[in-house]
Amino acid sequence: MRRRRVLPVVAVIALMVVACGRDEEPAADEAAADGGQGSSVATDVGVTDEPCPDGVNQDNGCIYLGTLTDLTGPFAGFGIPLTAAQEAFWQRVNDDGGITVDGSDKAYDVDVTTYNQDTGYDATEHARLYEEMKPNVLALAQSLGTPTTQAILPDMQASSILAAPAGSTSLFNFEDLILESSANYCVETMNSVDYAVDTYGVESVMSVYFEGDYGGDAAGGAQIAAEAHGLDFTAVPTPPGQDNQAEAVGQIVAQAPDLVIITTGPAEAAAIVGGAAQGGFTGRFIGTYPTWNPALLQSPAGAALQAMYQVGGGLPNWSGDSPGHEAMREALGTPDNVSDGYTYGWIWQYPIKAALEAALVAGDLTRAGVVAAATSLTTVDYEGMLPAEAGDYAGGPSAQARQSLINNVDPEAPTGITVEQDYFVGSTAESWKPVVCYEEFGG
Repeated sequence: MRRRRVLPVVAVIALMVVACGRDEEPAADEAAADGGQGSSVATDVGVTDEPCPDGVNQDNGCIYLGTLTDLTGPFAGFGIPLTAAQEAFWQRVNDDGGITVDGSDKAYDVDVTTYNQDTGYDATEHARLYEEMKPNVLALAQSLGTPTTQAILPDMQASSILAAPAGSTSLFNFEDLILESSANYCVETMNSVDYAVDTYGVESVMSVYFEGDYGGDAAGGAQIAAEAHGLDFTAVPTPPGQDNQAEAVGQIVAQAPDLVIITTGPAEAAAIVGGAAQGGFTGRFIGTYPTWNPALLQSPAGAALQAMYQVGGGLPNWSGDSPGHEAMREALGTPDNVSDGYTYGWIWQYPIKAALEAALVAGDLTRAGVVAAATSLTTVDYEGMLPAEAGDYAGGPSAQARQSLINNVDPEAPTGITVEQDYFVGSTAESWKPVVCYEEFGG
């Protein structure tokens, strides 16, 4: 079961305050008396009958979604394209008429720019900015990071505020209010180890990782898969910093595992791969997706990365062939620096859109109504970018996405990688009983 933290009393309170939403919003009974648009839709916070400030459709109401991202901190290289793609996604929705469904007399544009804040990936700032925007937003289109999101989860649960995550920790599979789409880091690395066993016949695995929810989640998955196959497993935690990888490189060269799973940042991954290759290591590397940046191809480790490194991932890359990919590329054009941050930012909005549409079908766009709609979803239309069952939020943690990809480094590809192994679920992940991996990881 997912952690059901949305208390029944919240739904009752939400219904009691339908007429007490934003100050500029007419009360529900007045709207009904007017017989105007929206008379059949319950709302409370973050939804107005007035159009969005920069709305496309002046006859539509407005749904305000908040964004808590990183535009200046350690993950700005991810947060900037994520946010740009998110804005392009909702612009396309608005251009197509907004959130509207057959049988409803109400339609809404979606605003993701008015309440868009840079947290710098600081949990305290994340919480402060969340509190500022909370009286004005229906849900969060983005909450970047696990520790930052954890800082606001208790209040999200108390306030019935839904969020699309920008991260893939296994914790999110146990939270009803977090609409994760891709395989988490734990499952991704299980699949990567299974792939390496089948493809390369590896007999020993080392995990080099940042300690915490990100690295610990991936190291936990690598350990689970190694144990399932009877492989030797070694865990090597490493600190952030390109110049701090000598110890990890030394461990790789000395122990010579067949496979090294890396869960760090891009600069650290390049230092590890390049240093190990220079030291005579001849095994294989597979990194979790956040280890990759196409700029690494221009680094001193570029040749070693092409020869020895592959990139896992729970989501497809920019060059994918699907209607959703085509729509994304059309909406975004060709950015100066193509990044799969754009791809991820686009994909992560589909579940929010599906939840809003389902809530409108139910005539309940209150916060509690949107949460109820989201947790009843068994599929989401990702326009072919992901399997529809990746959006099964009614099925609990056992229904979480378990498919992932293996990418080869490819200097000719827009983002420096191409798919080698399309979506698959390895034997380890297929039989795995979900847990929060970084909490269970033994190191």
